Amino acid sequence: MPSSSARSRATTRRSPRSAPRAAAAATHPEERPLEAVLAAVFGVLVAAEDGYLAWLMWTPEVGWDRFMLAPLLLAVAALAGAAAVFLGRRRGWLLLAVAAGLPIAVLLVLVVLFAVLGGGAAMWSAIGLLVGPVGCLVLALRRPVRRWTSPARAGRSAGGRRGGGSSR
Repeated sequence: MPSSSARSRATTRRSPRSAPRAAAAATHPEERPLEAVLAAVFGVLVAAEDGYLAWLMWTPEVGWDRFMLAPLLLAVAALAGAAAVFLGRRRGWLLLAVAAGLPIAVLLVLVVLFAVLGGGAAMWSAIGLLVGPVGCLVLALRRPVRRWTSPARAGRSAGGRRGGGSSR
């Protein structure tokens, strides 16, 4: 019967190369992450809120005014950013973040203005309208969303290295 001490003395041979990491395949996922879908949904919500703010500026006497153009352009930018994030287009997260950041600034000014004027229902409505842009901004800046819309996602192989030419 051989002794077990003979097996313990033998060293196992190891390769000088490190084993491939399982996280390398997860750095650029092939399927759309849930955060990207939620960011797109919040982007549509931001566009709806921008449309609501444009509707609040509309007056029957004047009709369409040039001041209404800013929230409508922000709504179009939010819809374009939501579509870009949902489809995984390059830098879609950046467009969505800008389209969410500008309404945050406007709504914060409105909250401060209404608070100085006495608060009330108008201030709380403006605070409630902050939920959409803040959620959109938080989701658009998350790493899975940025990774999903990164320009290098399509140019990399499953191993994580760039395809094509050499590094020299």
